[in-house]
Amino acid sequence: MNTLKQYECTVIIDGGLQDDAIASAMELVKTTITGKGGVINNVLEVGRRKMAYLIRKSSIGYYAHIEFDAEPSVIAEVERVFRYEEAILRFLIIQLSSPLLEMRKRVEKYSVMLGSPEDQVEPEADASAKKS
Repeated sequence: MNTLKQYECTVIIDGGLQDDAIASAMELVKTTITGKGGVINNVLEVGRRKMAYLIRKSSIGYYAHIEFDAEPSVIAEVERVFRYEEAILRFLIIQLSSPLLEMRKRVEKYSVMLGSPEDQVEPEADASAKKS
């Protein structure tokens, strides 16, 4: 009897594609996971970002992060589909263990208390904009 385990998947899609091609690649990723018996919990589409190095002669990638529940046997099938998809430049699927989930809760707790550095930069930018 297999039980569902928690996984997270980060996918980099070729950023040089048109928006509709990226949307269809994201739909393929979602349908692949759900079609194999997975249940998607959260999808975070980060968007286009410049990559640190070229992958298949592409310097811009569309980043997406998906959290889902699935049986361990499903992961190999999902990876096989991702590997043969031309639009997907890179992907990484990891299993979320209980220590990792506890660490994530602590990070979320302290980031809410302290605030992110991005939140602290914005008031300075607003002040300099008002002086101009």
